[in-house]
Amino acid sequence: METFRIQDKIISWQKIENILRKALQMRARGLSQQETADRLAIDRTFISRLEGIGEIRKGQSIACIGFPLQNKQEVQDILEKEGVDFILLMSEKERLDFVNQRSGKELLNELMDLTARVRGYEIVIGIGSDERLKLIEGVLDGQFIGVEIGASPITEDKWVDPQEIRKILRSIRAAR
Repeated sequence: METFRIQDKIISWQKIENILRKALQMRARGLSQQETADRLAIDRTFISRLEGIGEIRKGQSIACIGFPLQNKQEVQDILEKEGVDFILLMSEKERLDFVNQRSGKELLNELMDLTARVRGYEIVIGIGSDERLKLIEGVLDGQFIGVEIGASPITEDKWVDPQEIRKILRSIRAAR
């Protein structure tokens, strides 16, 4: 159990996570913010802020970046069918080729161009290692959804559950 010492208090992350999960499940079942707050003995305004922190709205545009993917084409087909506006998926070989076939200057310029382009999308789905997802999220302004496929460094293609990607996209659409 992960705990934090804050002055003279010991805080349980698991307890916080359980309350947050219950609150969101109750709201998803149709309870009002006030009903949820009353049942969990927390402030209604906390429920409102919690929803604001995690809110993902379907805006005008969605981008998806992912690597290294074993079933790249299958994931790409789903992204295209679901109307994703910008898709950049790579296998490990394609990722290595992307890096190795450019000079340092060319690579830096291309990465900066890609970063600027992706920052223009309102929602970005990232598929990758734990560390890569943190990096991508750190440079984006909009909403970010990470799909972790392993611990960094990943040196081989990883299979991604296509149904998980479809579920994420449909959740975004339903949140409109």
